Amino acid sequence: MITESDIEHIAELADIGISKDEVPEFTLQFNAILEYFEVLDSVEGEGAPAAGTTNVFREDEPWPSLPQEAVLANAGSTEDGFIKAPRVM
Repeated sequence: MITESDIEHIAELADIGISKDEVPEFTLQFNAILEYFEVLDSVEGEGAPAAGTTNVFREDEPWPSLPQEAVLANAGSTEDGFIKAPRVM
């Protein structure tokens, strides 16, 4: 079980500003999360997947891409054969 002093220590390590008023609420929430993990630990698993399962993903095969002219036709602004985007700072 996690205590309020544990929560204060964890908050200090994580550099999270938690006020003294918030510590009891965080303690309850943290303990509820840990209790849920105990429930998950008690679930029995089957281990290996069932026999006869198949890969549902397709093979990665190259496809021809759009021609440069078709792509640039949809661009708002272009420069030297490339899509020009606004500068982000």
